[in-house]
Amino acid sequence: MQTTPQNPPTPFDRILALLDTHAARYRVVEHLPEGRTAIISQMRGNTLGQAVNSIVVMVKIGKKERRYYLANLPGDCRVNLEAVKALCQGTYATLASLDKVAELTGSQAGAVPPFSFHPNLQLIADPLLRQNDEIVFNAGRLDRSIFMKLEDYDRIVQPLWVSIADRPE
Repeated sequence: MQTTPQNPPTPFDRILALLDTHAARYRVVEHLPEGRTAIISQMRGNTLGQAVNSIVVMVKIGKKERRYYLANLPGDCRVNLEAVKALCQGTYATLASLDKVAELTGSQAGAVPPFSFHPNLQLIADPLLRQNDEIVFNAGRLDRSIFMKLEDYDRIVQPLWVSIADRPE
């Protein structure tokens, strides 16, 4: 499909182009539309720890400045908002609104990939993801997932690796 200003590339298209450009090792899996990590992991046959949850977090700095982070963590963890807030010595952190998620990622909640194509969305990843040779994530759409080698993800994306995940006991 040819892209134009009226028909820009989708997040899925951008991810595939990026992975192909950098000779990443990956495979695309088609499945029924699903964004809930526990359910989609069963459908895809991966562990929750392999699944990447990508969550947009808004951090307030003082009274007027806001920063947005794309927090990537294993599917069996929750984002630690205090840890994200501490990254930039913020005063408050919360999950971004669904409208803001769509604006910054081009995706709906549940389909947000662990890639940032927006200059105002800083990508961070929890080191717990490194416990897997391969990660899997919804690729900007609810009916497509990508399995890829973690070392390729790290090489291509170069996320800021920081402890931002809490694993329930």
